[in-house]
This record gives sequence, C-alpha cells and structure tokens, in this order.
Amino acid sequence: MSRKVVRTSKFRHVFGQAVKADQCYDDIRISQMTWDSNFCSVNPKFVAMIVDASGGGAFIVLPLSKTGRIDMSLPTVCGHTGPVLDIEFCPHNDNIIASCSEDCSVMIWEIPDGGLISPLKDPVVKLDGHSKRVGILSWHPTAHNVLMSAGCDNVVILWNVVHGEAVVRIDSMHTDLIYSACWNRNGSQILTSCKDKKLRVIDPRKGSVICEKDKPHEGSRPVRAVFVSDGKILTTGFSRMSERQVALWDPNNFSEPLTLQELDTSSGVLLPFFDPDTGVVYLCGKGDSSIRYFEVTDEAPYVHYLSMYSSKESQKGMGYMPKRGLEVNKCEIARFYKLHERKCEPIVMTVPRKSDLFQEDLYPDTIGPEPSVEADDWFAGKNGEPILISLKDGFVATTKNKEFKVIKSLMATTSSSSSNRQSDKTFHLGTAMVTTAAMRPKIPSAIHTICTPDEPILKEE
Repeated sequence: MSRKVVRTSKFRHVFGQAVKADQCYDDIRISQMTWDSNFCSVNPKFVAMIVDASGGGAFIVLPLSKTGRIDMSLPTVCGHTGPVLDIEFCPHNDNIIASCSEDCSVMIWEIPDGGLISPLKDPVVKLDGHSKRVGILSWHPTAHNVLMSAGCDNVVILWNVVHGEAVVRIDSMHTDLIYSACWNRNGSQILTSCKDKKLRVIDPRKGSVICEKDKPHEGSRPVRAVFVSDGKILTTGFSRMSERQVALWDPNNFSEPLTLQELDTSSGVLLPFFDPDTGVVYLCGKGDSSIRYFEVTDEAPYVHYLSMYSSKESQKGMGYMPKRGLEVNKCEIARFYKLHERKCEPIVMTVPRKSDLFQEDLYPDTIGPEPSVEADDWFAGKNGEPILISLKDGFVATTKNKEFKVIKSLMATTSSSSSNRQSDKTFHLGTAMVTTAAMRPKIPSAIHTICTPDEPILKEE
C-alpha cells in the first residue's frame, strides 16, 4: 500500500480570520445592484464602498481607522446621476479614486486626508466617451494617470486622465458585453473576457489582438480572467452543466488548458485576486460565504488547492488590500474587506509562524506606489517595470504623492474638447484611435492641482 505524499508548501496552513465586531464598519447600506463588480476598493489609507442612494449613484470613503457604527448622515461621493457600478483607487496616489456609473460617465475624485466632511459632488475630471453604462475600471499598474474603462457599448477606452481625453478607443473588437478587463504586471498587455465566449490578449496601444481563445469554458455564464506569474492566464467560468471551474492557460499555446478543475455547482461568479509575491490566487464568489485559495506553480497540476475560509454570511462584494497595507509583523499575507447587507467585515489571511522576526520568504520586494513611466511616454510606446519596495520595516511613504495636474480647458467632455482642437491629428491603428503625445496642444496656464496636504495648491492665473 503506497502512501500519498503531501506536497510541501509554506502556504498550506494559511488561515483566514474575521476581525472582531468593533473593527468592522457597521450600518452601511451596501448597493443592491446585481452588477458583478467588487463594489469595494481599499488602500493603506481608505476603504470605499458603493452604497444605495436615492436620485443617483453614490459611494462612501472611510479612513481605515473609522470602524464601528457609521452615521447615516456620513457625507458621500454623489456626483453620478445613475447607480455607481465600479470604483478603484489609484495605485500611485492614495487620495485619488475613479468611479463609473450607469450614467455612461467615468469620474475622478480627490479624497482629502481624514475623509470627507461634506458631500463631494464635483469631480476633478469627468470622462465622457461611452454611449452606454460603464461597468469596469482599472488603473494602469506602472504608468502615471492612465485609466482603462469598459462599458456595455462593448468599447474599451484608455484615458489620459491629466488631459481628460480618450487616447485609445478599442470599439470594433468585442462583439458583445465585456465581462472583465485587466492589465498584465507591467501594463504592456490587456486581457479581456467577453460574452461572445472569447478570451483576448490585446496590445493596448495598437488596439490589436495578440492571441485569443474561443470558449475557455463551455458554459454560457460570465468568465473572469487575470494574468498570473510568467504571463500565464487564470480563468474562472462554468461548464455546460453549470459547474464552476478554474483553469490555467499558456497564451503561447491556447489549444488546451494547462489544468482545468471543477469546484462546485453554485451560480455566483468567481472573482479572482492574484498575489504575484506569493503565487496565491483567492477566489471569492458573489453570493458565496467562502473564499477558496490556490497556489499557482510551474509544475503540474499547476493550480494547487490550499484551503478555504468559510463564514455564515454571504458576500455582496469584496475589496483586496494592496501588499503595502498589510501588517508584516503578524505574518499577514492578504486582507479582504467583505461586504454584507449592512456592514463591511475585514478578513485577515495569515501564515502561522512562531518567530516575530521579519519573514523574508513571505514578503519579497513588492510593488510600491511610485509610477515608473508618465502617461504621455507610455502612450508613445515606452514601457516601465514596477518599482519594487521592501516591507521589512512596514510600508512608510517616503515620497510625497505625485502631483495630479488637470488641464481645465479639457475638463469638458472628450468630444467637445477634441472638436475645439483643429490642429490635432489622429490616425487609426487596427481598431483603436491613437493620438500621440507629441500631437497634443500645449498646456494652458489655468491648471488645477491636487497635492498632499503639506503642499500648496496652485491657483488659477
């Protein structure tokens, strides 16, 4: 009788634990929308949640320390005229957050340190370019002020937020609703999944398909996809019998998956969160009461089941804390912010260790908040690798937040601003409209600047 050999992994005993009740955010009316987004975004300063609002869309932004019961009269960010569908904090400035809505617009907001003291109705920038509701947002991981949005008009737009303009518009590639869109590690490629049952790896600046996979999962329900280590792609979807599946693909050979595993028969879409530092992927199902986690390796079967965190209440959404916001002295490798009907509950994932010294194997250098390339340079073709930081002494902001300058003359809608610039030249590459950085108008003197609190704000001349 042969004995089964247990695979060794330092993450085999990762366990999740909800924080105590007094560390939760209570009495929050979480949005009742059925849209499959996270409904929550977090960073080392704030947690933001989409909430129910009468007469439009709104979300709240709370300092992480503001736990307990949240006052009903708390100020909200309420500039949208339709329900908010997705929100995401900028990875390079913790005070900047983007939101998108059923009103077809994308808005950029500045949150003051300490949180809001009055309702925030006027965005710093409003980005108009979609003709139907916008449901997906994603900031570029390394380029400063580059934002991707995808809407129900089947269009993906790459925005230069500083200029308030759509630089790349991919409008004839997707023939149906876009389920998910994300960047690879250095932001040189985009990965989308679509209702037309195709998975596409796209060159974002050329607007051309690098490779695509038809029917990564046989079922008709939504597919989610993320880049993982070494350019591989992890997808979650459904079989013909509506069983939930997770699969790993090599884009260089899309014919067969490296591995395909069936999980259960629940109907909730699985939202994947991948940690490139540890190789662990967390699957959070909308409507589930559990979080499964797997380790992605280079050896078959590639995706190894580790364990599962279970609770009694189902989740309506999930926020994922960046690595620099974790407590390294407690061996915390991930933290989720789970949305219930009326509260937000942090869930801490830790690796039990006896020593209280810094665990270098758990915390390799991770992505920091500093961008490696500016928006104009990135659109002109320059790539930048992530700038890594050490977490040995915990994350401390050593540099001031990058200034966020907005050209006021271009803060009107993209269409009206482009029609006023007769001298601009645009040309078509594949399915994307591209405007080069050198072709843009000179920056006028009237600018609005977002600074950190200890910096002066430039006034209009």
